[in-house]
Amino acid sequence: MLYLGEINDVQHDAWCKTIEVLDPGRSGARQIALFPSDRPVPEVEHESVRVKLSELELKRPRQWGACYLALVLWEQLELDDFWSDRLLPSRQGTRWLNLFKTLVCYQLIDPGSEWRLHRQWYERSAMGDLLGEDFALVQKDKLYRCLDRLVEHKRDFFSYLRGRWESLFNARFDVLLYDLTSTYFESDPDDLEGLRRYGYSRDRRPDCLQVVIALIVTPEGFPLAYEVMPGNTSDKTTLGDFLHKIETQYGKSERVWVMDRGIPTEETLEQMRSSDPPVCYLVGTPKGRLTALEKSFLTQPWQNARESVQVKLLPQQEELYILAKSEKRIHKERAMRRRKLKKLWQRLHVLQTQKLTRDQLLIKLGSAKKEAGRAYSLIEIRLPKDEKDFKANGFGFALRKDKLRQTRRREGRYLLRSNLTQTDPAQLWQYYIQLTEIEQAFKELKGDLSIRPIYHQLDERIEAHIFIAFVAYCLQVTLKQRTRALAPGLTPRAALEKFAALQMVDVHLPTTDGRHLVLPRYTQPEKDLQLLLKRLKLELPAQPPPRIQESANPAT
Repeated sequence: MLYLGEINDVQHDAWCKTIEVLDPGRSGARQIALFPSDRPVPEVEHESVRVKLSELELKRPRQWGACYLALVLWEQLELDDFWSDRLLPSRQGTRWLNLFKTLVCYQLIDPGSEWRLHRQWYERSAMGDLLGEDFALVQKDKLYRCLDRLVEHKRDFFSYLRGRWESLFNARFDVLLYDLTSTYFESDPDDLEGLRRYGYSRDRRPDCLQVVIALIVTPEGFPLAYEVMPGNTSDKTTLGDFLHKIETQYGKSERVWVMDRGIPTEETLEQMRSSDPPVCYLVGTPKGRLTALEKSFLTQPWQNARESVQVKLLPQQEELYILAKSEKRIHKERAMRRRKLKKLWQRLHVLQTQKLTRDQLLIKLGSAKKEAGRAYSLIEIRLPKDEKDFKANGFGFALRKDKLRQTRRREGRYLLRSNLTQTDPAQLWQYYIQLTEIEQAFKELKGDLSIRPIYHQLDERIEAHIFIAFVAYCLQVTLKQRTRALAPGLTPRAALEKFAALQMVDVHLPTTDGRHLVLPRYTQPEKDLQLLLKRLKLELPAQPPPRIQESANPAT
């Protein structure tokens, strides 16, 4: 819905509506009064212009609302205070700060390549209207030159960001969650220099080059820092350097590092325990280690840590081992295991009835193993020695009851270890389950913000791409915190989609004297968006000023 309240209809001698119009021909703005061409024009103080309402045209529809919301989030984080002195305009007039804002908002709203931003998205969005820029801002070479100006400020930005989280949301940083992920490339696989390497792919794309990203967030989900490493980096080799960087940047203090299994080595944990002051940690431990400790745990009593969660504690020299049992996790993991085991059992029965060669059987068993996952180890399969044995005896399978009993005992149980020997077990369990926040961060970076695939070739551009995604994620976290407090139940992505319904169009009105009046106007919000604006305590800005053009065929 558009509202054109600037046009006078019924006039009284005492008053009439006027608007301020930008007039490029006169290098400034002036006041005019608008009247329909079929009505008489009374004597007015300002210049009067008659417009042909019957020839009204709507041109260049573009998305406005989500761009507006993204810039509001930018302002709430006060990112201009940090970047305005670091991204100064060029001598040619390029405002690098506005270009950086455009890249971040693009990554937040509708992520894609820089080429797509240049060719499609910018013209279909109202970023230019909101920033006071034209299409020259997003020339392709400028986009890449802007990327080259960002990463050098990464460390200082982390420090600034920590202060903003603390000021806006009273965030605390005494507990830090640490984890790694990988993201892959769509690029030439022959170039293995720099960051792009083959390695263990968490995206299940071992055929692609990748980089590894290490991320630190707080238990509330506030991102604090990240590092980009070569794609063949082993998880176990990352923690030591990251600990040193955090201590160098933020100083030594009593922090608790929470990590999943497979990240710290025994050597790293020993260094954390022996440092001055000791670095506290809580880390998941592979269930295989439970085998060595199972007899010791048998003599320990279960303690209630919280509702439906029990723990057993086992002190071991300078560490405390915690065996946690969650009833909800037991039911969930047991249901998943039963479903996969039942499907595998049925599949094996079907294979027994099919007429196959031995080689065909092995291929189908491999496929069944991949689909069944860990449930495959619960069944013992007798494979024929050769084709003759297969034709004579087929193949057999049986349930491994001893393995099933052991699996049932360990379902819904987690083995943790920590040097926080005096901490309440309930608190330790709470720390550990908050690792879901960092998993959610990776999910949003790869899903909502589409950090993958990466198309860049140069290491500096790769890091800049990930840095822009990180800043966009900071805006998304800010929106998540706002909606959680003021509009619970609404996700950041749903909020952006609601705001994206606000469009901007250029209303073209020809005048009786051959000129064109152009009114850029965003549409009026529907009732649900009006309610959301009220809950988020936001007021939409005034409509942009109209402009008058001399050309009979104005550019669109």
